[in-house]
Amino acid sequence: MSDGKAVAGPDGALRCPWALSTDDYVTYHDEEWGRPVHGDDALYERLSLEAFQSGLSWITILRRREGFRAAFAGFKIAEVATFTDTDRERLLADVGIIRNRLKVDATIANARVLADWAPGELDDFIWSHAPKPGPPPKTLGDVPAVTPESTALSKALKKRGLKFVGPTTAYALMQACGLVDDHLKNCVARSAG
Repeated sequence: MSDGKAVAGPDGALRCPWALSTDDYVTYHDEEWGRPVHGDDALYERLSLEAFQSGLSWITILRRREGFRAAFAGFKIAEVATFTDTDRERLLADVGIIRNRLKVDATIANARVLADWAPGELDDFIWSHAPKPGPPPKTLGDVPAVTPESTALSKALKKRGLKFVGPTTAYALMQACGLVDDHLKNCVARSAG
């Protein structure tokens, strides 16, 4: 048991304890999580995947990510915004993704909203909610699930018409896309970022 502190992985490097349960997690943790993500389509993908993750473990989404990308036209906002009822039914039958009707509908609806935004607007909008860096967390207990900034981002996205963007989902997005760095203080990925 790690008591929430960084734990040595198979290579001896200290990592956030959640990252060591599978090889997929180690790679995601070391190479992606907490690294800055920019670009409207890239952020739409992450926002969509975080919404699909709601109520599930992240590994479930991570292992289906290529299926999601194939099903949702590479998460190109302009393309998903044109999805029809036929596309919706195709998605609800696609075993390569999570076939949750509300989440599928929200992903399509969000693309339709975002298609009307100016290029770069989603990127600017999300990153405008990045908090000032604070002290690095020492244990997992120091990592919040929701912050004032994620609550503000959630409210702002909802006000603009987006769905499935609650404060916890917004904070997970902030963590995954590098708006905050919640790698633990002694984690190898914190110094690498």
